[in-house]
Order: sequence, then C-alpha cells, then structure tokens
Amino acid sequence: MIDANPLLNMSIFGVFVLITLVVVYRVSSIGTATDYFAASGRFSGAQNGIALSGDFLSAASFLGIAGAIAVHGYDGFLYSIGFLVAWLVNLLLIAERLRNTGRFTMGDVLSFRMRQRPVRAAAAVSTLVISFVYMIAQMAGAGGLVALLLDVHGTKGQALVIAGVGLVMVVYVLVGGMKGTTWVQIIKAGMLMLCAALMTLFLLGKFGYSLTSLLQHAAQQNPLDERIFAPGAKYGENELTKLDFVSLSLALVLGVAGLPHVLMRFYTVPNALEARRSVVWATCTMAVFYLCTLVIGYGAGAVNSTETILAAPGGENSAAPLLAFRVGGTVLLGIVAAVAFATILAVVAGLTLTASTSFAHDVYANVIKRGKVDSDAVVRVARLTALVIGAASIAGGILVNGQNIAFLVALAFAFAASANLSTLLFSLFWRRFNTWGTLWGIYGGLGSCLLLVVFSPVVSGSPDSILPDVDFAWFPLSNPGIVSIPISFLCGYIGTLLGGRDQASRDRAAEMEVRSLTGITAS
Repeated sequence: MIDANPLLNMSIFGVFVLITLVVVYRVSSIGTATDYFAASGRFSGAQNGIALSGDFLSAASFLGIAGAIAVHGYDGFLYSIGFLVAWLVNLLLIAERLRNTGRFTMGDVLSFRMRQRPVRAAAAVSTLVISFVYMIAQMAGAGGLVALLLDVHGTKGQALVIAGVGLVMVVYVLVGGMKGTTWVQIIKAGMLMLCAALMTLFLLGKFGYSLTSLLQHAAQQNPLDERIFAPGAKYGENELTKLDFVSLSLALVLGVAGLPHVLMRFYTVPNALEARRSVVWATCTMAVFYLCTLVIGYGAGAVNSTETILAAPGGENSAAPLLAFRVGGTVLLGIVAAVAFATILAVVAGLTLTASTSFAHDVYANVIKRGKVDSDAVVRVARLTALVIGAASIAGGILVNGQNIAFLVALAFAFAASANLSTLLFSLFWRRFNTWGTLWGIYGGLGSCLLLVVFSPVVSGSPDSILPDVDFAWFPLSNPGIVSIPISFLCGYIGTLLGGRDQASRDRAAEMEVRSLTGITAS
C-alpha cells in the first residue's frame, strides 16, 4: 500500500490538462470537414509518427503490460512483442495504399469500388464497436488508477472520476478536432517516453545499474521464481491456455492494421511517403518504450512482491505506480499519475474523434444524405456524435472497472482483426472482391467475435469475469481471434462467390490499384 498525495497528483494532472487545452484552443482552425477530420493533411511523417505512438501507447501499454510482466514475467512481455510486430503489417501492406485511396475513414477505402451505402454503413458499425471496446478499456484504467493514487476507493467515487476523464476528452474533440487532438498525442507521447526513461534509469540505479541483479530480485519476490524468465508461466499451464496464447498472438499481430483510430491517422499526412515515415517513426518510438517497460515490469516485481501488487487497488495495473512511489516517492508517483491520466485522456480523445468521424462522414453524409450535404453540417453531426460516444464510454468504463487493461485492449484488437483486416486486404489486393464479400466479411467477423466474447470466460463463469456471479460461458478461450479472424476471411471469400461477378467493381479495381500505388487523384 502507498501513502499517495491526492493533491499533488491532481495538481500535476491539472497542469497537463490546462496546458493541452490551451494548445488545443490555439492550434484549432476548423473551417471545413477536412480540417476537423484530417487536419488538412498538414502533419509531417515524424510528427504523425510520434502522434501515432501517442495514440497507440495506451493505458494497456503503460499500466497493463508493466503489471503483466511484474506478475507473470515473460508471458506478460509477449503483449509488447505482439503490439510491436503488428506495425510491420501496417508498414508493408496498409499505410501507403490506404493513404492514397481514402480521404477520412476506412469506409472510403472499402466503398471505393463497392455499393456505397451498405458498405459505408457496415464500416461505420465496425468502427463504432471497435472504438467502444477500446475506450471502455481506457476508462477502466482511469478507475483503477484513481483508486490507487487519489485515495478514492468507493465505486461511486471512481465512477465520478471516470466521468470527469470522459468529459475532458470530449472537450478536446469538440474544440480541437484532429489537429488539436494530434498535438495532445504528441505532447503525451513525449511525456510518456520521458517518464518511462526516467523510471528505467532510477530503477537500474537502485540495483547498481545491474540488470542481472534486478532480475534476480524479481525472481525472489515472485512465487513463480525463475519461471518468470521463460514462456509458459501464464499461458503454458495446459493445452487450452497454450491455444489461448496463440489466439491472443493472432489478435495482437493482426489487429493493429484494422484499428480505425490508427488507420485514420494516415490521412493527416500529405502523401504516401509521409505515411510510411509515420509508421517507421512510430515503430522506433514504441520499440524504445517497450524495452523500458520490460525493465519497469520486472523492476516492479523486484521492488514490490507479487502479493503486494495484486492486493493493491487496481491489481496488476497498480505495478508501475507502486514502483514509482518506492523509487521516487510522492513526486515521481505524482508524475506517473499525471502521465497515466494523460495517456488515458489522449487515447480516448483519438478514439472518440475516429468514431464520431465515421458516423458523420460515412453514415450521415453518405448513407443518409447520399453525399448532398455541406461540410458544416457534417462537422456539427460529428460533434454531437462525440457527446453520445463519450457518455457511452463512461458507462462502459464503469461496468468493466477493475479488469486488466492489456487484456481488454487485446479484445479490441481481436474485433479489429476480425471485422476490418480481411475486407481491407481483399479490397486492396483481390480484383474479384465485391459488395457481398465486403458485407459478409465485416458482419461475419464482427458478429462471430462478439458472440464468442459474450459466451466466453471474459463475461461470465470465472471469478475475474465481468459478471462473476453467473455462468453462461461455453466458448473456452478468453480471446476469440483464432476462430473469428479465419471466419472473417472465409465469410469474405464465400460472400464474394455468392455475389457473382460484379463488373462495375472489377472495372473500379484497376483504378483503385493504380491510385493506391501511385497516389494519382488522391486527396
């Protein structure tokens, strides 16, 4: 247990919120939908890459992974490996072609050579579901962090703070649009990297700058002993847990290329070259960060026993804050608290902007109004949607408060890989792909993933389920990726065959291929 200083923690966080709100207000220049949704494509590859890392390095990376490494050792670090390797899929297959083909959303790409209205509606449904699952994970992180750092232990108090985080996030989106949100991501990424580097240096210094000494102490403090240095501590108990690990790995590696808020960032740069540079910058930045989390995770286990971490409010998610207090006292704890809050705030702001953009651009402008609407009306609808999404994410965060954040984010990755990856790859690389295949792929992958999650141990049937007092689970795996991802590819293939030969789609396929490779006529 730690003697937190709520006033110090809130003061540091308040300063961050005040500074970023001023930045958002000063840089915001929302004249058109292009300004609001894509910042008019004015960010460089380096700027967007750092913002991408800020958007991607969520509470799961900072709190969840550190906690997973502290408690489970090597198996916890597998989250980091999956998150990092996944960016190769974006770099090699998605980033350049997506930037050249779309304008604001993933729906632009999927509907390029398909029937506009049903495909855009399906893309919007997918975006909203994935964004919501990702957002409630961040809100759950806010609740656990508050319980630990601000001495707020009641569920009502945590709910109020989750609501406060949600409200500030909505303000970012309403005032700054993509440009303001991007600068918040850049500032937050810088703070997060600096905080991780300082904690790593302080921690190594505590053990005489000997990594070996740190690891030895981590093994002594953990009931698993030296098993924390080898695979299998968490996912090697039996054949079922090994299969669950394979499923988790598939979701992590393939999910990034389907995350709507990551894909949308490729439209904030002027061309495909800068989109590729964005991925390179993001990958390098995150590689350094995840190496730091390896030290922080094992260090948290070395300084605090596993029992102490699990007994603290927030469970595994409390490992990094507990470490900060033991290494640097209340000041470092306050900084870590502020960075963690900033991480949650910035990521949720990016998700909210993405979800509201998809609804306003894909559903309102192109499905309901059939493209006959002015940009002011689209931006107005996006802002109203942001309010609704913010309220829904607050409610969802309160519901799942206490769950491991990295685990919840892995579910969002499974949804993204299941619903979006197959249709994106088919659209970009398979000429015969048609509207039926797109709809079957999205709804088949999304529906199967949702069904398997609802009837898995995530929701019921175990002590750490969302509903621990009931049991209607029949699917044994915690992550459905190993089943739902192949189902989405299979559904896309079968739907395409059943849809017949769509000549209009095949004609547009040639145009899409030229545009995706060269950027000719790209916005």
